Amino acid sequence: MTREQMQDFARAWIAAWNRRDLEAVLAHFTEEARFRSPKALALTGSADLQGKPALRAYWQAALGSIGEIRFVLDRVVADPAAREMVVLYEGHVDGRRTRAAEAMRFDAAGRQIEGEALYGAPL
Repeated sequence: MTREQMQDFARAWIAAWNRRDLEAVLAHFTEEARFRSPKALALTGSADLQGKPALRAYWQAALGSIGEIRFVLDRVVADPAAREMVVLYEGHVDGRRTRAAEAMRFDAAGRQIEGEALYGAPL
């Protein structure tokens, strides 16, 4: 992926979450993708999820437990040679605002093989 493709990916990722379109989010992952999140621990019993079915179950539960969700893209830090990027954004979830970052790693076809959610202090 080029830097521009990574920026386009980040914009599409933000838009899919804002639409609550879980299938659009999942479409960018490989079947065996790994994802880590401290919030997954509370909903699934594990902060480390492996495979699309585990990701789908986690995000379905997460979306089902919240009313409002809106992400605002801040910036993308991209390393095309390493096929890695970090998406920095502001999350608005049920009236709470926080800074957040998602670290993403891609395969040669541009599908996400690994991700990690990192959450900052409330705003």
